[in-house]
Amino acid sequence: MEVGGSDSDGREFKNADEMWREQVGDPSKKTDWYHQGVGYWQGVEASVDGVLGGYGHVNEADVHGSEAFLKTLLSERYLNAGTDGHLVALDCGAGIGRVTKNLLIRYFNEVDLLEPVSHFLEAARENLSSESHMSPDIHKANNFFCMPLQEFTPDAERYDVIWVQWCIGHLTDDDFVSFFKRAKAGLKPGGFFVLKENIAKTGFVLDNEDRSITRSDLYFKELFRHCGLHLYKSKDQRGMPEELFAVKMYALTTDSPKKVYKARSKGQANRPRIVK
Repeated sequence: MEVGGSDSDGREFKNADEMWREQVGDPSKKTDWYHQGVGYWQGVEASVDGVLGGYGHVNEADVHGSEAFLKTLLSERYLNAGTDGHLVALDCGAGIGRVTKNLLIRYFNEVDLLEPVSHFLEAARENLSSESHMSPDIHKANNFFCMPLQEFTPDAERYDVIWVQWCIGHLTDDDFVSFFKRAKAGLKPGGFFVLKENIAKTGFVLDNEDRSITRSDLYFKELFRHCGLHLYKSKDQRGMPEELFAVKMYALTTDSPKKVYKARSKGQANRPRIVK
């Protein structure tokens, strides 16, 4: 990525390569990058306000925006979604299960959660086990994986949707590409990714506190190309406080856009960020 960027202390970088060489240029630095990132979240309270960085009040707007986007995608990609199709989702960076509880479990028969911070995942297990659903045998949280994205490989063709929200900024560019290339094999035919993330106006912004990077729209699109993914649809999140980064949702597919699939039969961590 040739566009320059900055860090949360105001330091300027000529390009992303310069920044990454400094941050993770050798194996020990890369280990420290991930260790410090998880370490930051290990010190955060397992609550909606905690995982949303003190902005718990944006939860409703976030879920509403995500639901509108997801409903459109399901209606376009699956002709019989929500009827006789058995749909399975993976919630990446699941945190305390906020997205699963408020959104995914209402649209998918099974949801697996992937989260590297153990006390968040335990809170998710408790939150979802205590949740009363009209059809608990049909809609349920199934597997709880305590593992970081860069180490996770999904089972082949398990998921209709892999939802990745407010966590991909912790991955280096190389691990970003590696994760999506591995995760593609976890999608069922016709399945897709939803990536929802903070967006920098240009280039990137490195957060020195939690060891993450906020990328621009162009930066993301360049990485999508390296992943071999097609941009099916995108949408801006509305209703966020002005002091926060803009938030964008991307639907990504492994096939060319405009292909509609019929769902198979039954037989078959997270937060907005302040602009710095």
